[in-house]
Amino acid sequence: MLQISLLGLFFGTIGTTIGGIIGILTKRNSNKFLSFVLAFASGLMLAVVCFDLVPEALEMTSIFTVLLGIMLGIITMIGCDILVNKKFSISNSNNISLVKTGIIVSIGLALHNIPEGLAIGSGFEASNALGFSLAIAIALHDVPEGLSMAIPMKSGGMNPFKIMFYVILSGIATGVGALIGAIVGNISINVIALCLSFAAGAMLYIVSGELVPESNKLYHGRMTAVGNMLGFIIGLFAMIING
Repeated sequence: MLQISLLGLFFGTIGTTIGGIIGILTKRNSNKFLSFVLAFASGLMLAVVCFDLVPEALEMTSIFTVLLGIMLGIITMIGCDILVNKKFSISNSNNISLVKTGIIVSIGLALHNIPEGLAIGSGFEASNALGFSLAIAIALHDVPEGLSMAIPMKSGGMNPFKIMFYVILSGIATGVGALIGAIVGNISINVIALCLSFAAGAMLYIVSGELVPESNKLYHGRMTAVGNMLGFIIGLFAMIING
C-alpha cells in the first residue's frame, strides 16, 4: 500500500514538475506567447473533460450523479476563485491577474489529480502492468498542466521557488488519490464517478472562467484561437492513445 502511494506520488508530481521547470526556464514573455500558452491549456483541459472525465463517469453511473458532480466541482471552484480574489484584491494589475490565474489553475488541477490517483491506485490493485501504464500516461499529460500553472505565475512576477511549491503541491494530490485507491481497493463505482465528474466541473470552470478570458485579455488575435484548437486536438489524440 505504501509502495503504491509512493509510486502515485512520484508519477503525479514528475509530470507537473517537468512542466513547471520548462515554464520557469521559458524566456519568451510576450503577451502573444502567454495568450497562446493559456489558450493551449484551455483546449487541452476541455478535451480531457469532453473525451475522458465525463464519458468515463457516464459509463459508471447515471447522468444525474454526473451532473451533481459537475455542479459541485463548479461551485467549489467559484468558492476558490472568490477566496483568491480577496487575497489579490489589493491590485487589478495584469501581473496580479496572471498570478491569480496560475493559482486557480493549480487548485483545479489538484482537484483533478485526485481521481487520477484513484485510477493509479486501483490499477495497481488489479495488476502492476496496468498500474504502471496508467501512471506513465498520467505523468505525460501532466507536463502541459505544469506549464499552464508556471508560465502565468512567472509572468506575474512570482518567485520561482514559490512557483515550484504550487506546482509540486498540485501533483501531491495524485499521491493522496493513489493512497485512497490502494486502501479501498474496489472503491464504489459511484464514488469514482462522482470524483471524475467533480474534476470535470472544476476544469470546466477553469477553462470558462480563467484561461479563456485571460488569454483573450492578453492578446486579441489568431494565435489565441490557434492555441485553443491545437490544445483541444492534441488532448483528443492523447485520450485516444491513453485509451
